[in-house]
Amino acid sequence: MIGSYVAVGDSFTEGVGDPGPDGAFVGWADRFAVLLADRRPEGDFQYTNLAVRGKLLDQIVADQVPQAAELAPDLVSLCAGGNDIIRPGTDPDEVAERFEAAVSRLAEVAGTVMVTTGFDTRGVPLLKHLRGKIATYNGHVRAIADRYDCPVLDLWSLRSVQDRRAWDSDRLHLSPEGHTRVALRAGQALGLEIPADPEQPWPPLPPRGTLDVRRDDVHWAREHLVPWIGRRLRGESSGDHVTAKGTLSPEDIRMRIASVA
Repeated sequence: MIGSYVAVGDSFTEGVGDPGPDGAFVGWADRFAVLLADRRPEGDFQYTNLAVRGKLLDQIVADQVPQAAELAPDLVSLCAGGNDIIRPGTDPDEVAERFEAAVSRLAEVAGTVMVTTGFDTRGVPLLKHLRGKIATYNGHVRAIADRYDCPVLDLWSLRSVQDRRAWDSDRLHLSPEGHTRVALRAGQALGLEIPADPEQPWPPLPPRGTLDVRRDDVHWAREHLVPWIGRRLRGESSGDHVTAKGTLSPEDIRMRIASVA
């Protein structure tokens, strides 16, 4: 019976791609927190989301891990290193060493530390060439999980997110339905009874012609790829002026989800 949960990470855990009514994001961690809260008496659950988009592993370790350690929750989810891995020249072995240090620190104070693998990027145009690098990092994450007895939120094996409807228009972040499926998979990782199957098949889609695909690609490049490259060239991060959501009540999360459903 988990009574407190802290989410640590980057844009994935902040919930980018799953917008709420107030402009802030909801995301898988918030949705997962509701699943956990539903198993507790009303008002007897604490949830804090410290994740901020664009953060590298060292920034997460410096800014978020100490806050999570101070809260000493029953459960911490740690998803970090992805933004490091996609940068040219980074070594997944070295990133994994720093990731393990963060797991070790959290494991000293938290009841359970849940770690997260990266997605299989075979269908992501901007990242598919990094598939082997991500797989190497995932292997390290699973080995670290074994050493520290951590449950693993395994996203590589989540087949349902290979569907394009699981992704936001930027093709880098999950859609609301994608975040929902990850929240359900997180419940599975902890052995919880969940309300739906994250691998539930998607409804059939009408076929798309070559012109439709090209039009989508051009729109994506103009609206998302070019700005992303521009930020990289300027040394900017999408999270430079973003503040973590902090402590949220399950009731507020439910209302935000209901208002955009």
